[in-house]
Amino acid sequence: MSNLLFLSLFVAVPLVMMVILFLLPSDNKKAIRYTMAGGAAVILALAGYLTVDFLGEYNPENPDQFLFTDSAEWYSGALNIHYSVGVDGVSVAMILLSAIVVITGVFASWSIEEKTKEYFLWFLMLSIGVFGFFISIDLFTMFLFYEVALIPMYLLIGLWGSGNKEYAAMKLTLMLMGGSAFLMLGIFGIYHYSAPQGQDLTFNIIEIAKNHSMDIEEQRLFFPLTFVGFGVLGAMFPFHTWSPDGHASAPTAVSMLHAGVLMKLGGYGCFRVAMTLMPDACKEQAWIFIVLTGISVVYGAFSACVQNDLKYINAYSSVSHCGLVLFALLMMNQEAMTGAVLQMLSHGLMTALFFALIGMIYGQTHTRDIRELGGLMQVMPYLCVCYVIAGLASLGLPGLSGFVAEMKIFVGSFKHADTFHRFFVIAGCTSIVITAVYILRVVGKILFGPLYKVDKIQDTYFYVSEHNGEVHHNKLRDAVWFEKVATIGLIVSIAAIGLCPGWISNMIAGSLKFVNELFK
Repeated sequence: MSNLLFLSLFVAVPLVMMVILFLLPSDNKKAIRYTMAGGAAVILALAGYLTVDFLGEYNPENPDQFLFTDSAEWYSGALNIHYSVGVDGVSVAMILLSAIVVITGVFASWSIEEKTKEYFLWFLMLSIGVFGFFISIDLFTMFLFYEVALIPMYLLIGLWGSGNKEYAAMKLTLMLMGGSAFLMLGIFGIYHYSAPQGQDLTFNIIEIAKNHSMDIEEQRLFFPLTFVGFGVLGAMFPFHTWSPDGHASAPTAVSMLHAGVLMKLGGYGCFRVAMTLMPDACKEQAWIFIVLTGISVVYGAFSACVQNDLKYINAYSSVSHCGLVLFALLMMNQEAMTGAVLQMLSHGLMTALFFALIGMIYGQTHTRDIRELGGLMQVMPYLCVCYVIAGLASLGLPGLSGFVAEMKIFVGSFKHADTFHRFFVIAGCTSIVITAVYILRVVGKILFGPLYKVDKIQDTYFYVSEHNGEVHHNKLRDAVWFEKVATIGLIVSIAAIGLCPGWISNMIAGSLKFVNELFK
């Protein structure tokens, strides 16, 4: 099998699943769900095979080379566009993360009854955009898949969301499309200066990096355009405001995929495009974005402390953790950048777990307000233990993925000896304490203590709520089988990175050696 065909399977499998779902009757929801589960399992198997194959082929002595590269001519006219694919350690890690979140998201969506087929069709389109983005090494193709990943969000939130969903969907779409406009200008600027004068221009990232034909004047212009363009999706301050509203209104699995994977396109793009292709401007302008991302880290954590809605708490926590990713990348040394990629993995898994659990609790109580919840450990112990594990990963407990990522970030970042960098590193470290505050506040309020608004009738618990003068009794239960599949998959992944981080850390670090040399 050719490299082009092999990597294209990550796009082809969801596309085939879309065709199958389109042909299935809308009322056959069982077949739709099992088709999604089977297809997601195939994608996860492909991601596992790719990871093992990459580790077998990977040569630490030659880390600047992408593996499994291949290309097919797409448009040979003036723009010289190719469908070019390839992966390094960073993109393999992102593909593996995406596959895990997709399959757990499918099981977290198992109980969706309204327009089930249409929901999963848009879910698959979102997945196609994500996987296509991570396998692309052609800027035009990468941008195309980037847009494909953004478009379904509007409908997924607007139709299947909750709360002020139309406003949240429109705000998210407009802000991300605004970032895309900056990004498009930056990409075409890079293309215009992609090769020495007289040679064919190219969108190929590897060729552009080798040519290094952009002068500092051009880099100064196009670096901020591309970094901000991707940074909007990475929830960089002050372009983060779409994120809390979008997460709060999105259905459970969409929140999982959005925070767990889609926001990682922002950090990955900042690293792969802006920083790698324009290193001179990055070194010159990094201080500006260090200030902005440093604000994201601390501001997001403080904002999470004062929220009462579980989804808003997790959304602002995502602003803080994703800000830490960009912050670490801008430190421009191998250890900090390795920590940034590990943080993308860790945050993707734990925030997917958070949103899955919040959706499972909300599905029974019909409230996300922590002031209206209490003592749930007595009613749903499995879900509550999972929530505690997610919280411990978020605040960086040793043995879980968050600890490994944050240690590498702060140790690597502190290697900068100047006052400016160390001031922001110390400020960023305060987010660990702030994170502990809002995590322990939520855990103590909703999981422990006496039951609140819960009645026990015979052996069954009911959540008692009042709406429009009517009292409602919502039956409470612990996790069912498909909820356990989703949560166990995420918890095992979080623990695997925390307990055995060496293999993936070395794979990522090796692929960053070439980039690290650009910043010396």
